[in-house]
Amino acid sequence: MSVYVGNLSYEVTEEALNEVFTEYGSVKRVQLPVDRETGRVRGFAFVEMSSEAEELAAIDALDGAEWMGRDLRVNKAKPKSEGGSFGGRRGNNGGGYSRRY
Repeated sequence: MSVYVGNLSYEVTEEALNEVFTEYGSVKRVQLPVDRETGRVRGFAFVEMSSEAEELAAIDALDGAEWMGRDLRVNKAKPKSEGGSFGGRRGNNGGGYSRRY
């Protein structure tokens, strides 16, 4: 399981996130998604820690905390849903829209 970190500054780095979360335990991995078109950080990240107890300690300490001029949103990451970003509407004529013109 991993931790979702939202409302991040666009200046954040993986190294900076690693440093902050290391205060609460052993960080296994940091994922900082980047926009494909602009190459800019998207404003959220996922941090995977060694144990659930470490994750909970980080969530308790950092959720709502101010860092780099922003109030962080930190909580348990939800599992990635199947079907992509359109809620799994495949085979439904483009999400329910008629293809007749």
